[in-house]
Amino acid sequence: MQARIHSRRETLRFSMLSSPDLCQDISRFVVETTYDKLSPDAAAGAKKTLLDTLGVILAAGGMEPAVRGIVEFATESGGRPESSILGFGGRVPAVMSAFANGAMAHCLDYDDQTPWGQHSASSLIPAVLAVAERLSADGRTVTGREMIAAIAAGQDLFNRLRRHIDWHKDWMFSTVMGVFSATAAAGHLLRLSAPQLAHSLGIASMQSCGPAAVVNSVGSDLRAMYAGFPARGAVTAALLAQKGITGVPHLFEAKYGVLDLYFGNRFDREGFLDGLGTHYTGGLTLYKRWPAVGTAHSHIHATIELMRDHDIDATRIAELRVFVGDYHRLMSEPLEARRAPATLVDAKFSLPFLVAVAAVRRDMGLRDFTDAAIKDPQVLAVARKIVLVEDASLDWTLELPPGRVEIVMHDGRRFDRIGTNVPGNPEAPMNWDALVRKFTDCASFAPVPLAADAVLRVHESVGKLEALADATEVVRPLRSG
Repeated sequence: MQARIHSRRETLRFSMLSSPDLCQDISRFVVETTYDKLSPDAAAGAKKTLLDTLGVILAAGGMEPAVRGIVEFATESGGRPESSILGFGGRVPAVMSAFANGAMAHCLDYDDQTPWGQHSASSLIPAVLAVAERLSADGRTVTGREMIAAIAAGQDLFNRLRRHIDWHKDWMFSTVMGVFSATAAAGHLLRLSAPQLAHSLGIASMQSCGPAAVVNSVGSDLRAMYAGFPARGAVTAALLAQKGITGVPHLFEAKYGVLDLYFGNRFDREGFLDGLGTHYTGGLTLYKRWPAVGTAHSHIHATIELMRDHDIDATRIAELRVFVGDYHRLMSEPLEARRAPATLVDAKFSLPFLVAVAAVRRDMGLRDFTDAAIKDPQVLAVARKIVLVEDASLDWTLELPPGRVEIVMHDGRRFDRIGTNVPGNPEAPMNWDALVRKFTDCASFAPVPLAADAVLRVHESVGKLEALADATEVVRPLRSG
């Protein structure tokens, strides 16, 4: 009887809140999402994102020194052994697993992104895995189809928010809005009701934050590890809602709500709702060919193509002109610090350094971002030749802006290119086989060495995820201890 009263009370609260706020539209959409509603592209997008994120987490654990502090913090906190810290072994409470894995998921800037930039997977996937393992520890199995549906719902929610909000680059979109997509996915796995899901989004608003200064500054570990915070907040919000904690009635569209506070109500509601629950957009996700900030990939590609096509000797370059729009400029200033980044995190967000690596190596990979590699005298010599050229036509509005470079040689010759057909972008997407190769390479950097058969079992399990009775099978080979 008490349960029925509680259920009626929640339903009444929900009905009173429905329609006026986007929160109720989102909660219904998430609860009603099933695997059978997904297109093949959306289902495949969820699996690709899962495999890609697992790989970059493993590589980060072995490559980024600052990760150790996060892992130590998570393990020292104690609590129920529910969910894994990938690559390191052992189990911690789900919220701390999400925090540690989320911090690792973005810190190499190798995680996937939407066609319009920004990242959902680095908070969404750690949250989903943490909840799935917690449920498994409590005796409830999450199927592969449930996991695919949860990821697809979170991806689509983030894509719609990113596509239909006029973002002025003043807030960190991936944290401010990423916490809601991760909460939605976590709540889906917990099988929250629509009222509970709405409350979880309200609770998650307490974790929705992040100034753009965190992204644009130099010398900070937060630029790398920010995704841990929305991942942890998402699991916290979903679990609290499950226990009956209530959220904010008019979360998104009220005065002082999320859309008013962060975005001045610059939001296309009709566009957001168009196809919600019938057209899932996770299949549009872009996967990175190079471990660096996505808005630099066009410049990287243009530089590599010029160096290869004209067989340019990097030592004979007089000047390397990099054309920059508004966001490119944030990755380029202060110029001297960007030419010679002091940390691995800064190196991946420094446009002048990234272009210099591309010019010297004619490629780019994880091995170009070690303590020794970022001090390579050849790369630093080319970086000192970088000249910034302002070009307002390259400002970032919605679509990721292209990159243009011009190489001026000592003998006066000039070579110019705009980066098009960028590997990983819609015109040259990474297929499953390419993602398996990327995952295998990432896994080779794991903090605890993985046997070849363990790496094989992971990507094979993700490849057949829809057939798995227990979705946590994908991470079992990665547990050590």
